[in-house]
Amino acid sequence: MPLLKHVLEVLDVVDSPGASGKAVRELFARVGSAEVAVERVRGDKGQTDFVKLIIPGEQGKSAGGNAPTLGIIGRLGGLGARPEQIGYVSDGDGAAAALAAALKLSEMRARGDVLAGDVIVATHVCPDAPTQPHDPVPFMGSPVDTATMNAREVDPAMDGIFSIDTTKGNRLVNHQGIALSAPVKEGWILRLGDELLDLYQIVTGRYPVILPINMQDITPYGNGVHHLNSIMQPAVATRAPVVGVAITTEAMVPGSATGASHETDIALAARFVVEAAKVFGRGRLAFYDQAEYQRLVQLYGSMKPLQQRHSSSAGE
Repeated sequence: MPLLKHVLEVLDVVDSPGASGKAVRELFARVGSAEVAVERVRGDKGQTDFVKLIIPGEQGKSAGGNAPTLGIIGRLGGLGARPEQIGYVSDGDGAAAALAAALKLSEMRARGDVLAGDVIVATHVCPDAPTQPHDPVPFMGSPVDTATMNAREVDPAMDGIFSIDTTKGNRLVNHQGIALSAPVKEGWILRLGDELLDLYQIVTGRYPVILPINMQDITPYGNGVHHLNSIMQPAVATRAPVVGVAITTEAMVPGSATGASHETDIALAARFVVEAAKVFGRGRLAFYDQAEYQRLVQLYGSMKPLQQRHSSSAGE
């Protein structure tokens, strides 16, 4: 079935002041082929429900096999900014895409299309997150900090991670659709390989659009430097390579804006990671060149200090 159907089903659940992890679990119960865990976490600015789904693969680790595990993380501050804003906000698109991809993969498995490797999908559900000042447009905040998110969304079993995030509030990408970041591994920003670029072209039917990231973007939040957004934050909490899948627009759009989501773009991001999942578990999709990475470390040393958290009064 077209992925747009799964996006609409997810949006129907999360576009509500009562959106919760329980409601998401009930949605997946209709399919019944994914393991769903929900954890409610309270922070200084409210609460949110972390949702983690595992779609088992035929030769995946959950079945005692050794096929690589793909991680799909939906990054966001919140699905809504109530009471400041009424309704679903653009910032929720990363979570919606991740959940739609999980719903599609679960449905595929229930129908007999079982992938080789496990897929772990993680995000959080919060209908009333705070907002915060940011240049050039306001950011969505979150009830919990980024370290809490990473602790619950980044799983040690993930061998490669796609981080999907709304990335519309900038002047760096003037394109409506999706853009890919370079892979980041343990502080190194690496070359984006042909396999990922080819997959982008196949899924979108267009030449690749690349999200420019810099050193600040791959450092942990809270260190007082400017970050594009949270798309690369999973990279500070894992040894696995992380590639950002940015949902973008031609003009700047605040993450806290309602009526600013494009269902077809959410579906495009979800379709990209679903197609990646089909080949990643078979070892046919490399996030990075391992030999080249090892050569860089040998020549220039470790970049792991960039993953370390440093507190700052400036914050994020």
